[in-house]
Amino acid sequence: MLNFSARLLSIPKRKIPQLKLTYFDFHGGRGEPVRLALAISGVAFEDHRFAYPEFADVRQTAPFGQVPVLEVDGIQVTQCDAMLRYAGKLEGLYPADPLQALYCDEVSFVVEEASIKIGPTFRMTGEEQKAARLALVNGSMPVYLRWLEKQLLAHGGEYFADGRLTVADLKVFMDIRTLNAGRLDHIPTDLVQQVAPALNAHMERIAALPAVQAYYAKFAK
Repeated sequence: MLNFSARLLSIPKRKIPQLKLTYFDFHGGRGEPVRLALAISGVAFEDHRFAYPEFADVRQTAPFGQVPVLEVDGIQVTQCDAMLRYAGKLEGLYPADPLQALYCDEVSFVVEEASIKIGPTFRMTGEEQKAARLALVNGSMPVYLRWLEKQLLAHGGEYFADGRLTVADLKVFMDIRTLNAGRLDHIPTDLVQQVAPALNAHMERIAALPAVQAYYAKFAK
């Protein structure tokens, strides 16, 4: 029987994949949590950013004509939550315990469902967009924000799963950051503070992590 040291030497080393993430050139949206997960984990990847006018060309080769797209050793992968889970698994930002992984996925999917609801409003303008977004502000948005706050508090108040930073925290962080930023017309910037203030405290805590600060500092120069 091999001794412990010999067994360690016999285990194949994990191949570091060649990664390329293609997404819009801004700090938000569905691609940013994946970028952030890879960056703060120290996983090397090509960060292919493009301006919106280039999207017509990019979508010609993107699955379903959508971004983000992750290339893993040259193979294209779609679906942002699948990418985020994969990025988390590479360097420990995704729980190994099945139940904690379930909690992590649950939170990520709720945020994604909220994104799907607001998505159509980006194709609207004027009063149509205002009416649609106010309907969300007065309807589903407070519901999902309060649910997220309840889950956060139920799991100790600092993180959403596993008692530590996971990709679920990055997904929520980006969502709350976007809601507070004022970039979404007709969405009050104090909505989160009014209905789920613990989520703001969570956002500030994630933003203060040295790895997160280092990631954004690169773009402030």
